[in-house]
Amino acid sequence: MKRTEMWLADGRELIYFDERDDAVRDQPDRRELPPPPPASQLRYDPLTDEWVALAVHRQTRTFLPPADQCPLCPSTADRLSEIPAPDYAVVVFENRFPALSGRVVDEPDEITPFTPVRPGRGRCEVVCFTDDHHTCFADLPPSRVRTVLDALADRTAVLGELDGVEQVFCFENRGVEIGVTLHHPHGQIYAYPFLPPRTRSLLAAARRHAERTGGRNLYADVLAAEREAGERVVAANEHWTAYVPAAARWPFEVHLAPHRPVPDIPALTDAERDAFGPLYLDLLRRFDGLFGTPMPYIAAWHQAPVRVDRELGHLHLQLFSIRRAADKLKYLAGSESAMGVFINDVAPERAAALLRAA
Repeated sequence: MKRTEMWLADGRELIYFDERDDAVRDQPDRRELPPPPPASQLRYDPLTDEWVALAVHRQTRTFLPPADQCPLCPSTADRLSEIPAPDYAVVVFENRFPALSGRVVDEPDEITPFTPVRPGRGRCEVVCFTDDHHTCFADLPPSRVRTVLDALADRTAVLGELDGVEQVFCFENRGVEIGVTLHHPHGQIYAYPFLPPRTRSLLAAARRHAERTGGRNLYADVLAAEREAGERVVAANEHWTAYVPAAARWPFEVHLAPHRPVPDIPALTDAERDAFGPLYLDLLRRFDGLFGTPMPYIAAWHQAPVRVDRELGHLHLQLFSIRRAADKLKYLAGSESAMGVFINDVAPERAAALLRAA
């Protein structure tokens, strides 16, 4: 993989990850762009012990443009985009409308004595999986999935070294039902300056398990139990297993986890990275085959924090959809949105059986 860095017209970084060593990436960004927005404002919620980001500039971000105006397609002589090159394999660049960034400004110390304020320091990046606007991740070849995984490993390592970053989160949103604002196949990376609530909850449970069992890894033990039970396993190979969690929150939810406990994507071996692509592509095609229509989904990489409790983590990809039937979506209504108590309409064992048959 060849890695080439450049800077866009407004000073944001862009990195090409090419599968050919002879790729030439010397095209400049010829646009005239305004300066990037300042970092968001983080406000602390004392009632939930959580941070909320206020990124008001994101109200003006690009929203579902037609294909001939897509900012993630390669640039042409007639139209300049976020990617100056006429073609590419995988590209990563700093989001033009970031929720977090290094361009911090002075903030008040607090809104009230109970609500501290801090700058939204961090980084948000866009990951373009292909220059083909009309394809999807499931249609990529395994070699491209390997390039994407190597790019995510690169960014996880680099962003984890930034001052103040506590966790690096890589993910893909797919489908207008999920809320995507661009149709071009792409994902995102958030470098958080705090540990998100989901991570804190996972770590707390893992810590309690380690204390009870003399240091055993909770996720590794859960994975071993699911592999032994077999009923909720959808697919597997030498290095990875895809299974529906026994207490799945979403109608169709699968965890794809390496058999070897590792904290993050950079820790995967070459063999593990090669084995990931074919299994993940098979899983995505099963999702699309469930109802004979493209499945809206979120694919979320759960990685260990970069500074603390790394021994408690176990890298895994959580793939889930809000579609619960061919003509029905799972909405987060009162119990889920207000109280955080999920009510699943599809039994995990049934979901696993349907995915195996898809």
